[in-house]
Amino acid sequence: MSKLGAYAGRMALVTGAGDGIGKMLAIKLAEAGMTVCVQDIREEAAAAVALDIGDGAFSMSFDISDRDAAAAAAESFARDHGDLAMLWINAGVGVGASILAGKPDQVRWAYEVNILGAIWTAQCFAPLLTGDPCHVGITASTAALRAPEGDFPLYAATKHGTMAVAEALRGELATKNIETTILCPGLLNTEIWDGAKARPERFGGERRMDPKIADLWRDAKTPDAMWPDIERIMAAGGGTLVCATDDGDTRSAMRERMDAIENGLVEI
Repeated sequence: MSKLGAYAGRMALVTGAGDGIGKMLAIKLAEAGMTVCVQDIREEAAAAVALDIGDGAFSMSFDISDRDAAAAAAESFARDHGDLAMLWINAGVGVGASILAGKPDQVRWAYEVNILGAIWTAQCFAPLLTGDPCHVGITASTAALRAPEGDFPLYAATKHGTMAVAEALRGELATKNIETTILCPGLLNTEIWDGAKARPERFGGERRMDPKIADLWRDAKTPDAMWPDIERIMAAGGGTLVCATDDGDTRSAMRERMDAIENGLVEI
């Protein structure tokens, strides 16, 4: 029996649920008895997930980085479906670029989806949350808790921003008696490495990334490995959950970053 019994029969919306972590969340919330709205910028991907789930699941497609589009979608949701019990702000993109060499459209794309998209989603859909309890989940990344490295420093920089938004949002939502869960996943078998496939035409550039970079992701655990702990944290009223899959490397990297910050503290 699901630990989320208080949400059975109620409605959830998960952004970026056409694949990866969002798809897993949508499926598991439906299995917990919720009616799920599957959101993704890719209309066909969202519809396919909703069809697979069944049980009243339905899809919405809009660009979360477009404030007007998000607002229009929220108005449509409120008109057609009514109250919302759970909002999971999950949509994000992986950008294989550095800070110094990142092209302007890459930088805009990453920041507009991973940071502004989280803000717009919260502004437009959080006001629809009603009932007791109600919950907001935000997907950040372990990249927000360690020093950037590898081929994704621009991505890591945006996820630091996502984490800051999530922490600030937690405080604001607490004043409205809305529970919050912040999820920081490690390396998982998702398609985030190939985020360019969902790049809107207005950003230009190649639509697919080199699949050779995908090996690390494809060898990793699947997102459903996180679900028992996500369910546990949510059932307890929320919190911050870090799901590392790398045998201690994330822990040591997080400690090094925290130590460096503390060692740089100067009292004046």
